[in-house]
Amino acid sequence: MAQKKKISIKIAGAQGQGAGSGGQGLSKVFKRAGWHVFGVFDYMSLIKGGHSFYQITLSDEEIYANTEKFHLVVSFDPQNVEETIFDIRTLHENGLFIVDDSVPLKPEIEAAIKEVGAQLCPIPMVRLGTEIGGNKIMANTVALGAVVGLLGLSFEYLDAVVRENFKKKSVEIADKNSAVAKAGYEYGKDNFIKLFKFPMPPLNKAVTEKNMLINGNEAIAFGSYAAGCRFFSAYPMTPGTSVFEWFTKNNAKLGVVTKHVEDELAAVLMAIGASQVGARAMTSTSGGGFCLMVEGLGLAGMTEVPVVVVDAQRGGPSTGLPTRTEQSDLLFAINASHGEFPKIVLAPGTVEQCYEAGARAHNLAAKYQTPVIILTDLLMADHLKDSKPDSFKPVKVEHGKLLSKEDLDKLEEPYLRYKFTEDGVSPRALPGHPKAVYAPATDEHDESGHITEEIGNRIRMMDKRMKKLETAVQDIKGPEFYGPENADLTMIVWGSTLGAALEAVELFNRDENNKQKINLLHFSEVWPFPVKLTLEAWKKIKLPISIEQNYTSQFTRLLRSETGLDVKKRINKYSGRQITPEEIVYEVKKVLSEALVGV
Repeated sequence: MAQKKKISIKIAGAQGQGAGSGGQGLSKVFKRAGWHVFGVFDYMSLIKGGHSFYQITLSDEEIYANTEKFHLVVSFDPQNVEETIFDIRTLHENGLFIVDDSVPLKPEIEAAIKEVGAQLCPIPMVRLGTEIGGNKIMANTVALGAVVGLLGLSFEYLDAVVRENFKKKSVEIADKNSAVAKAGYEYGKDNFIKLFKFPMPPLNKAVTEKNMLINGNEAIAFGSYAAGCRFFSAYPMTPGTSVFEWFTKNNAKLGVVTKHVEDELAAVLMAIGASQVGARAMTSTSGGGFCLMVEGLGLAGMTEVPVVVVDAQRGGPSTGLPTRTEQSDLLFAINASHGEFPKIVLAPGTVEQCYEAGARAHNLAAKYQTPVIILTDLLMADHLKDSKPDSFKPVKVEHGKLLSKEDLDKLEEPYLRYKFTEDGVSPRALPGHPKAVYAPATDEHDESGHITEEIGNRIRMMDKRMKKLETAVQDIKGPEFYGPENADLTMIVWGSTLGAALEAVELFNRDENNKQKINLLHFSEVWPFPVKLTLEAWKKIKLPISIEQNYTSQFTRLLRSETGLDVKKRINKYSGRQITPEEIVYEVKKVLSEALVGV
């Protein structure tokens, strides 16, 4: 089978030069024109300066990860010699390097262009931006126009996106940017379209134009709202903030209460308080903020209050890498807070799974009256991907053992909030009914909620709470295979590494030079661990290899501790950048080669 037809574009520049907004705009253009899109913004934790870039991969087939090499690079800051040379070296041979024609290039940059066999495409970005738009800041809009022009797309797609982006400022500014984009479009089309020699994926507008362009955090927010979430308290922390931003931006329209609080402990406590009185509530943060939440998490565990926490992981410890990706909070999330109490941990691997995780988290939290943690990371949180609208299905809101007013009216015995039950889940009543008055104590308590240190009660109450894990595991999804059956090697992945692994499976298996086949096994729900389903799946695996974005192979350790299964071959990346399909294929080939030698 032939490889996917892909075109990859990188837009690079200093913070504040429009690489991020430009990349997002082009992603919209390409999706509307008829391509599947995957876009990621690689940015520094700075307001201005530094060096950032937006990567876009487009294809006629659905795509789940970016590539290592690019067909076209736009540079807004070639004065940053070291970073610009790095960008140039990511170009394919005959790739195009677009730069403003008024910027003199250093000899080292010219040498790098020659070294990779790229083609220099100087464009009068600043001049056209100044002459037509009246401001050199519009140079980036000129560049976007040139990219669309040399790819041979109709200008109408870019014009629509430019006007949407700038109409909030004024019609005049929107008109000027449209005119500037048109000038860049014509320049790119007239001067460089013949230089772009790579085969373009066929357009299929009917397939992609109705798709949603959405990132993981937005999908989690969307799913959470669909499942009834109506309260969100948070203290902003990258990359978890955009879940909160989605709710805040839409709160008046959707009837949601959002609170920007003073710190992360306040955020989780306020969410727990809202949930205690009946609102479906959540908060979002990253690893550092999650550290501050764990005392509150224990409170929710002891008082058996449902709450949802999104931990969008980034490089740590401490402040770490604020705008980079990592998968290093897994074991922390499972064991967060002192003492022992049940939690549920979900780890979605696609935008569509993020929507599902948002919805399931609230239903599971309500059903088992316990905290549910959604583990994502910067890549999963921020990347843009087009998704079919029917991927986001209506959600059935589940309330578990929530007693209604009618249930309480009929109650003849004293209400026991923490009643001992076979499944560990007690009947839950919201405050306000005269027959459901109780004390939600954070100390150990009896069935009515009154504090006690009696030994027998402690044992029974601990057994009751922890019984929820045994019950909840029946609701946990098992791992899912992707790729051909009877593969020679199976990659074991969890969370966001699914995307790169999916692309690696196709990249490897579509290469006619590879006589063996590979597939992958992905875990999207990791605690309580689905032991039985994992052991069943493992019977189909010949040679396992784990892929994780952390140093200590945390999921592999969890797998071994829960099932006894060990994975000897491990691929770990902890540089802060997402692992690529090409990196995975390279490592897989090494493992398969070693296995053949061993035979």
